[in-house]
Amino acid sequence: MTDPQTAIDAETAQERDSRVGDYTAGDGEGIPFIGAGPGDPGLLTVTGRTLVEEADLVVHAGSLVNSELLDEYAADAEQVTSIGKDLEELVPLMRDAYEAGRTVVRLHSGDPAVYGAALEQMDALEHEGVPTYIVPGVTAAFAASATLRTQLTLNGVANHVAFTRPQGKTLSPEEDHIGEFLEMGDVTTCIYLGTHAVAETMDRLVEAGHDPDTPVAVVYHASWPDEDIIEGTISTIGPKVESAGYRASALVLLGDAARKVGYERSYLYDGWANRGADETESEADD
Repeated sequence: MTDPQTAIDAETAQERDSRVGDYTAGDGEGIPFIGAGPGDPGLLTVTGRTLVEEADLVVHAGSLVNSELLDEYAADAEQVTSIGKDLEELVPLMRDAYEAGRTVVRLHSGDPAVYGAALEQMDALEHEGVPTYIVPGVTAAFAASATLRTQLTLNGVANHVAFTRPQGKTLSPEEDHIGEFLEMGDVTTCIYLGTHAVAETMDRLVEAGHDPDTPVAVVYHASWPDEDIIEGTISTIGPKVESAGYRASALVLLGDAARKVGYERSYLYDGWANRGADETESEADD
């Protein structure tokens, strides 16, 4: 097997793929990398479900993928968890199965495009001559906003959305931009992979002088049967999350949109969309 890092660094991995534009999202040939969605099996896309049901081998993200989804759609397939396996083990596993004529599916949690670490697997497989493609999924931020019955963007409140993660082993303090997003004032900040660090993250924001009353919502296991919602502010949410005992698998929404505070009526349903037609009719009458 080719060293995965060699595949990632190869010139072919840096060049624009000639297949770009040949397929739409969710369409392709080879091994599909499928977004399993946030947890509820019903939030797996129709395309994703069809591919999982047809698979001989499903390599999945362990407990991050709801076992009910696997039981319902992949009961007849061999199921292998990717947890605890490195690229040097995963790539030959999928390559050998594919070359043996088996239908292989790689199932990621949420959407592979958001903190999915899918591309390094895909590049390594492509370097081995195995084609791959992506089938999008529902990311946790969308499930969390649905649970909170709000929008990530709200007129007069949040014009932008940031997907981010807090500083830690992967991210240095200089790469942590949560405070900058908050300072912009009209950004809904969706914090992934930071359940264990909610209290520390909020403490840093307060110490940096940010408004301690800024709304925060933490949605644990969004769309799962044991889903839980914890609401507060950047000054109160930390102890609440620690008290609940959650250390992983929660999405943190930071900003006024998390609580639907003070949004305005949109232009879309305020006659704005029809004004052009009205003006045309008026000119025709003249």
